[in-house]
Amino acid sequence: MREENIIKQKSFDFAVQVVGLYKSIVGQHQEYVLSRQLLKSGTSIGANVCEAIFAQSRKDFVSKMNIALKESYETEYWLELLYGTDMLESISI
Repeated sequence: MREENIIKQKSFDFAVQVVGLYKSIVGQHQEYVLSRQLLKSGTSIGANVCEAIFAQSRKDFVSKMNIALKESYETEYWLELLYGTDMLESISI
């Protein structure tokens, strides 16, 4: 039986929200460039967490988790930019 990993679950849940937000932005504003960047970075967080779980070494684990952290900061940037350009009414993810 697999042990539950809270970071994996939260990053997955966040990715699901990012996908929904992407669909909303594309549908309401027909905006594809910034929203695509958000989609890529926001879903990459969880992918890197999953890779870290099966890392080949401690160094590999730390590297993958650092990439996930960097992707989260990039995602924050895209959210702020979308908010600052009135594509989002609020940032509530």
